[in-house]
Amino acid sequence: MPDSQPSPWFDLETYVTTPRLAGLTLSHDGSTLMASVQGPDVDKTAYVTSLWSVDTTGERRAVRKTRSLKGEAASAFLRDGSLVFTSKRDIPNEGDAPKDSTTALWCLPADGGEAYVLARRDGGWGSVLTNAANDDVLLGVLMFDGVDGDEADAEKRESRSKRKVTAILHDGYPVRYWDHDLGAEHLRIRRARVVGEVDDHSLADSADVTGDVGDAIEALAQSRDGSTLVAAWNEHLSQGVTVGRIVRIDPVTGERTVIAGDADHEYGHPVVSDDGRFVLCMKQRISSAERALSSVLWLIDLSTGEGRVVSEGWDRWGAPVAFSPDSATVFVVADEDGACPVFAIDLATDEVRRLTQDGAHSSVLMAPDGATLYALRTSYSNPGDIVAIDVASASSRVLQAPVSYPDLPGSVERVETTAPDGTRIPGWLVLPEGASAENLAPLTLWVHGGPVSSWNAWSWRWCPWLLVSRGQAVLLPDPALSTGYGQDFIQRGWGQWGAEPYTDVLALTDAIEARDDIRDDASVMMGGSFGGYMANWIATHTDRFKGIVSHASLWNLTSFGPTTDAAWYWKRELSPEMLEANSPHLGAADIVTPMLVIHGDKDYRVPISEGLALWWALNENFDGDPAEFPHRFLYFPDENHWILTPQHAIVWYESVLGFAEAVRNGTTMERPSIL
Repeated sequence: MPDSQPSPWFDLETYVTTPRLAGLTLSHDGSTLMASVQGPDVDKTAYVTSLWSVDTTGERRAVRKTRSLKGEAASAFLRDGSLVFTSKRDIPNEGDAPKDSTTALWCLPADGGEAYVLARRDGGWGSVLTNAANDDVLLGVLMFDGVDGDEADAEKRESRSKRKVTAILHDGYPVRYWDHDLGAEHLRIRRARVVGEVDDHSLADSADVTGDVGDAIEALAQSRDGSTLVAAWNEHLSQGVTVGRIVRIDPVTGERTVIAGDADHEYGHPVVSDDGRFVLCMKQRISSAERALSSVLWLIDLSTGEGRVVSEGWDRWGAPVAFSPDSATVFVVADEDGACPVFAIDLATDEVRRLTQDGAHSSVLMAPDGATLYALRTSYSNPGDIVAIDVASASSRVLQAPVSYPDLPGSVERVETTAPDGTRIPGWLVLPEGASAENLAPLTLWVHGGPVSSWNAWSWRWCPWLLVSRGQAVLLPDPALSTGYGQDFIQRGWGQWGAEPYTDVLALTDAIEARDDIRDDASVMMGGSFGGYMANWIATHTDRFKGIVSHASLWNLTSFGPTTDAAWYWKRELSPEMLEANSPHLGAADIVTPMLVIHGDKDYRVPISEGLALWWALNENFDGDPAEFPHRFLYFPDENHWILTPQHAIVWYESVLGFAEAVRNGTTMERPSIL
């Protein structure tokens, strides 16, 4: 970042326009590593993605390969090294151009030159999957339910658009997911062959593989040669329940076989061995009101159809990322005590070996020779870098990434305390520069969402450094229900959110407030999603905080359960007894702490009704002078569970920072200038 540009940790406009790493793609021969970089569009009102080539030796700087104003999305390498990607960039005006081209399929030649259109269709493309053995590609195609062929699909899309019809007729559950409606379009898989010269490819022999399967396809994985294809598959059962299965799909005939599925478990996140013989996936026990969900690694031998647990007794929730080329070793990531390392597991002995020590790893890719893994790595002291992991030595080296960041304005410490039942309660403490006994820092307690989650990776949405740069210390606790500490740690808080998760959070807060570099009289609490639930629970059970920020929060668990986007999942834990004992709304009259309530109208995981009900409760229970009403409601009509657009992110942080400053000083919150 140029020295003349303000630091993103101090300047919000710079912060929201700072590029950040988003994903990796590796060529089939291992020679080219491509990184996705997310940055602002021209108007700085949305984010777009560009693709950069990264030198795998670490000697040369990354080189930008795409420059369209509208950005790029799904990408994969062809066998000859050309890069295929989807983009909404403008298509040359030709007579046969689709009437409503949302995303086209583009090809960037391996030997350089300009990207050109490989294929286009009304409705665009959803995903791209290629293999190392032939020129077949598998394309995700969004099509309306019940239509047959692109022409009928295009006609229906045009008709709905002209008549401004957005209605969807559902015949089952669910009807929406996180931030978008389900239907009337769903993903189908199409097989095609890339033909032609390297700078003049086109698609031929297009054929439908899956047909009209509704919202069944969750994710796809295939063997290196493309002969074995599996899918994480949504199966809808009676009483509105959806479960995850693993389905094998013949890439030529489309014939499907369930290879993992039973009444007591769900399966997901599959990877396929290079030789196509094995599939490794996650097998999760379906939870109940008394029993927390749990997860193991499940290995399926496709030659026999038999499956087994890998490393039974390993008390971590591994997520598969790759097989070694000889299928003797599998590689997984798993939350582990404030990090998310990469692990190697020997399938002959089930021995687990940790390959990385620091940070949280994602987008993990295996080089074709099996000697190296590539990954994105972040932590609370590292906004993001690209690492090459040597499998034999379990060592990592940093590659030259397309982005870099200025020094952070403080330090990070691993902290912990002991709960009354003797359980260790860990967390991270982020301290501003100069915090000391002579310069006490006010504390902000920030509780994570999930609730089955952990504070272990950098987040651009939830960045403690924007608070730290303003002189605050930020505590990021991992209470009961957090991952990376074993099954018993999750079970401690299951079905009793207002018990151990609450007392764990306060116990660690007590320990941090007792430090000689932290003020003990100016703490503010904040949280989003489950962290928002905890904000509401704390607001109804203690007045120890100067102010509370409640983002996308659960307020009335009885109303939340059937209105969230996956009601069947939450019903398993939210028993009548749990609802009666743990719903914050029952203590509405006890709130005396000023609250900043934040909610997006497009939030389908925690519907806006929760935020509105909380806001009404705050108003209904305040009988003083309206001019002295201490609470505020920051409402985003077109944001969802997360505040994603750059300018709205600025408003979010300005409001949170302004609210925290006001409640600490006993003054009225200043309204952000744009509001």
